[in-house]
Order: sequence, then structure tokens, then C-alpha cells
Amino acid sequence: MAPRWRQLGEHMPQALADLFEDFIRFLRIECGLSTATIESYGRDVRDLLIELAQCGVRDPSDFNPRLLADHVGRLASQRRLEASSSTRHISTIRVLCRWMLATGRVERNPAELLDRPHRWRNLPDVLSPAQMQALVMAPHPPEQVDESTLPLWVRDRAILELMYASGLRASEVLTLKLRDILERAQCLRVIGKGDKQRLVPMGEPAADALGEYLRHCRPLLVTAERAGERRDKGCVFVSRSGRPLTRARLWTLVRDYARQAGLGHVHPHMLRHSFATHLLAGGADLRVVQELLGHVDIATTQIYTHVDRARLKQMHKALHPRG
Repeated sequence: MAPRWRQLGEHMPQALADLFEDFIRFLRIECGLSTATIESYGRDVRDLLIELAQCGVRDPSDFNPRLLADHVGRLASQRRLEASSSTRHISTIRVLCRWMLATGRVERNPAELLDRPHRWRNLPDVLSPAQMQALVMAPHPPEQVDESTLPLWVRDRAILELMYASGLRASEVLTLKLRDILERAQCLRVIGKGDKQRLVPMGEPAADALGEYLRHCRPLLVTAERAGERRDKGCVFVSRSGRPLTRARLWTLVRDYARQAGLGHVHPHMLRHSFATHLLAGGADLRVVQELLGHVDIATTQIYTHVDRARLKQMHKALHPRG
């Protein structure tokens, strides 16, 4: 059975179904995009084609600017999409239509006049250094604890230390392999978005926490493999059953430890935001932070300079006599 994002519905005209499959094949084979990116494109294109089919479109040649603009407008109103999400949908439609033009499926680009919404950037939420310290110290077992859970506490401490010390995305933590740890250099080889590789340092506290987990605790979690079944797939962080840790579990553990530390709602990406903001506040060069985060466009990194300015303004207002 095809993944949900590839299910086009029972009444999809064959020409549109073929268009969809050919476009996905183009993204995978010719563009070499990651699975996650292809799935994102796939969902957007699927929604577009289903709606166009309901409007009577039978073939790519039936695409026109009005139908595309109506589709984007409906998405924005019905789903109340943020500007960034609308921008992504429009970008997907533009890529699809440029590809249709290049492959001779249409004579003119129907998305040529499609406007992008102005993208207002909300400042990302960050934790203060003191709050981050409280969070990474939160995985601490109580005095009366089941010994079988001790490896999980050590694992969770290593995860939090590493995410903050190296600015890793949730997906990068989950897909980190044993072979990617350069222990002597205290560095990680990280495979980021678009399968781009970068080296990031992890610092001594994170290296110590990771070393303790790898030497003493991970072997206890992967003992389920003794029957000959290789469950961990070489991933650094595994579950109680020895399988790779899931995204849902990572989000849950970050949320639970944040509550335990009295920090309210915290999600994994806030550790990455905090990593970047604290580096810049400490005087790090913007280009260095860009490299550490794996950002292609430095404009993406510049958002953190605004965060630091916003924090300075708050401090000025709170502390200065005439703030």
C-alpha cells in the first residue's frame, strides 16, 4: 500500500496520477532529495491535484493561474496557514510547474504570476543559559529506582547535552550513527537537510555524557539483539527494546524533563535555537554559527541576531531607570 501522502483518491484522472508519479520520480532520481523533502513535496502536490481534479482538471494542459491562486487562497483560509507554510506551498507549485514546462507538458508556466506572501518571521523561543543548565541536569534518577531504567536516564542526559552543545536538529539526533562519532576529536559527523554533511564539536560535558552512555548503558539497551536480530541499525540513541529512538519519544522526553525543571513548554528545536543564540551572544561570528547549524542561507542564521537584540531590549527595559 502506498504511503498516505501518495494516495491520490479513487477518481483521479490517469493523466494527473501519471504526472504525480513522474514528478516524484524526478525529485528522487534527478534531484536526489531526501525522503523527508520528497514527502513534503508529495503532500503539497497531492492536495493540489485532488482539488484541481474536483474542479474539472483532467490533464496538465488544463492548469491555469486562476485555479492555482484559488487553491493557495483556500489553503490559507481553511487551514489558517502561517505565511511560511503558504510560501512553501507556493514554492512547491512553482517547482512543479517549471518542471511541467521543461518536460513539455505545458506550453506556458501557469504559476508564473503566483505571488508569495510576505514572510513575517517570528523570533524563535530560546532558553537562558540557566534554564538550559536546569534542563540538561533534569535526567536524574530518584533514590528508589528500578535498575533496568538507569540506562535510560543516562541516555536522556546524553541526548540533551548533545542537542544543546552541538545545535542538532531532532532528525539529526535520531539518525546519528555510531560511525559518526569522532571521539578523540570530540566532534560529530552530522548528515543534515539535503544529505549535507558537516562536522560539529560537542564540548567536554556532552562528550563525557555521551561516552558514559556508549560505554556503560547502550550495550544494556541493545541486549535484545542477542537472538541475532540487528535492531539498532547502528543508531547511537536507542529505545528500551534496542530499536532506534523515535521522533515522538524524543519530543516526549524533552517536554517531560522541561516540566520537571519547571520550564513550561519546551520542544527539541528550542535547544537548537538556544545553542545559536548563546553562541552569538558570546561573540561568535555569524558565519561560524551558520556553518555549525548547517544553514545554506545566512539569512536563516541572522534571525538569531534579532533574538539577541530582543533579549537586550527586554533587559534594558526591565533594568534601566529610564528603560
